[in-house]
Amino acid sequence: MNQKFFVASCVFTEEYPELSRKIQNYISTRFNLPIIRCCVSNYKVEEFEKRMPDWYRDEWRDIEHYRNFPAGSTMVSLCHNCAAIFQERHPEIKYESLWELILQDENFRYPNHGGEKITVQDCWRQKENLAEQKAVREILRRMNFEIVELAENFGRTKFCGYSLYQPQPVRNAKLAPKRFVENAAGLFQEHTQAEKENLMREYCKQIETEKVAAYCHYCVRGLKLGGKQAFHLAELLF
Repeated sequence: MNQKFFVASCVFTEEYPELSRKIQNYISTRFNLPIIRCCVSNYKVEEFEKRMPDWYRDEWRDIEHYRNFPAGSTMVSLCHNCAAIFQERHPEIKYESLWELILQDENFRYPNHGGEKITVQDCWRQKENLAEQKAVREILRRMNFEIVELAENFGRTKFCGYSLYQPQPVRNAKLAPKRFVENAAGLFQEHTQAEKENLMREYCKQIETEKVAAYCHYCVRGLKLGGKQAFHLAELLF
């Protein structure tokens, strides 16, 4: 039996606690999947608990931090960092994005955005994941957006906000060396805040629509720093 489980993501939940809670409730109610907080056992457990807002901290503590699932299980996630780490540490575990899972829900109610144009931003951390990229675009279409593509889209993307212009957490390089070391030549170098802002503003000049949809919290941060009205796909859905 292919057991699926959902990784809520410590970093995403810290940044979007109310949104993460809604997604977790949806996952539990609609699919009845077990939920864990993190992609690594015993990683900054208390630190992330303290970072959560007061109204959510106890609820977050009640969620199982990590669990070892059997080979052949499927990890469902909306965090590309979690995905990259799982894909390299646990090749026996399959991966499915949250967006692919939602498309399996025939009763999901998509908000209607009336044919508004929106640019879609793909992410370097999962640039080879065509299934996720296609699912993102299908969800945007079902929300009645007119999708505008960038020249560097799908597997051509080199973008992950300003996260690529600062040192990465040491654990990432250790846990997913293929993604974060071998395939990251010239990236994760120290830049000043002013340099990061200039890089993001220069990048965002190519985006002609008022709104941008990304499906990575690091990408959203970078787009906002570059002056764009950026939304995480989960914000548009939930």
